[in-house]
Amino acid sequence: MMARGKDEHVEVMRHSAAHVLAQAVQSLFPGAKFGIGPPIENGFYYDFDLLRPLIPEDLPVIENKMREIINDNLPFIKEEVDKDTAHRIFAAQPYKLELISELPDSTVTIYRTEGGPHPPHPLSGEGQLERRPSPPPTLSGEGRQGTFTDLCRGPHVASTGEIKAFKLTHIAGAYWRGDENRPMLQRIYGVAFATQAELEDYLSLQAEATKRDHRKLGKELDLFSIHEEIGPGLICWHPKGALIRQIIEDFWKAEHAKRGYDIVYTPHIAKLDLWKTSGHWDFYRDYLYPPMEIEGQQYMLKPMNCLGHILIFKSQTRSYRQLPLRYAELGTVYRYERSGVLYGLARVRGFTQDDAHIFCRFDQIEEEVAGILKLAQFMMNNFGFKNYDLLLSTRPEKYAGTLEIWEQATQSLQHVLEKLDLPYEIDPGEGVFYGPKIDIKIKDALGHAWQGPTIQVDFNLPLRFNVCYIGEDGKERNVTMIHRTVLGSMERFLACLIEHYGGAFPVWLSPVQAAIIPIADRHVSYAHHVGNELARENIRVRVDDRSERMTLKIREAQLEKIPFMLIIGDKEMASDGVSIRLRNGEDIGWENIGQIKERIKAAIEAKS
Repeated sequence: MMARGKDEHVEVMRHSAAHVLAQAVQSLFPGAKFGIGPPIENGFYYDFDLLRPLIPEDLPVIENKMREIINDNLPFIKEEVDKDTAHRIFAAQPYKLELISELPDSTVTIYRTEGGPHPPHPLSGEGQLERRPSPPPTLSGEGRQGTFTDLCRGPHVASTGEIKAFKLTHIAGAYWRGDENRPMLQRIYGVAFATQAELEDYLSLQAEATKRDHRKLGKELDLFSIHEEIGPGLICWHPKGALIRQIIEDFWKAEHAKRGYDIVYTPHIAKLDLWKTSGHWDFYRDYLYPPMEIEGQQYMLKPMNCLGHILIFKSQTRSYRQLPLRYAELGTVYRYERSGVLYGLARVRGFTQDDAHIFCRFDQIEEEVAGILKLAQFMMNNFGFKNYDLLLSTRPEKYAGTLEIWEQATQSLQHVLEKLDLPYEIDPGEGVFYGPKIDIKIKDALGHAWQGPTIQVDFNLPLRFNVCYIGEDGKERNVTMIHRTVLGSMERFLACLIEHYGGAFPVWLSPVQAAIIPIADRHVSYAHHVGNELARENIRVRVDDRSERMTLKIREAQLEKIPFMLIIGDKEMASDGVSIRLRNGEDIGWENIGQIKERIKAAIEAKS
């Protein structure tokens, strides 16, 4: 309980910091119009409509003005006013007036702070403001250090002095109320914590996250690119990125074959009527690409793989003895995402799902879900993810099927989680339209959460498409369908892997596992001999036989994050060995060719 109270106080403090940010902007930019300023995870933001664009150099100036307000320890004063009074107070603030008009109550809550006089700041572009007596509550109270009034439910801390460690981080554009048809406002983001030590820890973590950004490393390591000529959100995989992806896909296929999955392939387009029958057209139309007409028929790029798998199942009569049937596909799908939300590999318009659909009897659901969870854990462990959260997502507002079906499906998932003793949280209303799901959020090395495996029980699509099997009594019965991924999508999973490892992939995933670096031209022939010996063991090796300095070659191999650098000079050539240097700078020393083969093979097999 104490910890929760502290968290609540920090959130209130962050909300109050947003208020102080707005107060500082008002002081520095007279005539500013104000949107909203809520607390968010780790901090706060506030949206502004200003006479000029903000630049990064404005942030420290605004931050210093916030510190003045905080140091003055101004009280937050809560007041209830009627709507007429609120309209007078915010007469010059169109965004606040819009919010007031939508409030259902006859009164509204405002918060104000009030302090002594102060001179204007050069950023405002205004001349010296005369000092005058304290005005009544108004948002445009320029000229007084603490005069600021905001429309707000609260709560706030008692006074500005309670706001501790904070920093403004960046500026972004944001449409008013998230509507691209409304004005674009300028959003200032900040972070705030209870102590300076917590703030410094967070900023240090963010600096590390910037270094690990998969978009930055993807370019530096030559893994992938996105081209305007092709279109935003559509990925071109370069040889090294494609090789990593191929290694992952080969591993994925092998593990699925061991567990009784059959690999299938389905087309990238299908007739529109198929997606109308499934419900995707009604429920997800805003995220689907528009239909195209071919020979008088309307077709659409597929947003899901499931309907192709359904039709494969329906291609012949199935007996209860054949169930479960498990179809798996690394299937590429296409969904329309607005350009503003696209983000490297993590949010794209075309992506490959590590998809599978299991067709089973009702009494097989729990065993199949348990098997999927175990496979998901196996995959996460092999890729180095030890921390993750499980969420049970329940019925959304818009859904297909009956409440009874939803209740059965949700209870099935819940029972498996409890039987396996897996801790989970309920995520209310976040199921897909056809069924509840288990989502697994993978945490990378910095604690950032990524959408990973997902498991969905679906009674609805089998009903819509009349997907049946012949039961023991000789009668047709609808199958239960389980949708699942154990990685998510190849694009997002690669983004997660890049950031988790900072681009220094474990040996088994590294595009080049060993760089062989001859010191001089006379060592090149032996270097190629060593390279051939390693290549025979399926070790991915590259001989750097350029006429460059050894230190430059080592430095470039380190930047490329190659796990092993094998240095060859006169001594190594004479002793039939190599000198080993690791990408972290550690010098292992001399080993013979047999030893280095075993060292690298052991690292590959351990997936370390």
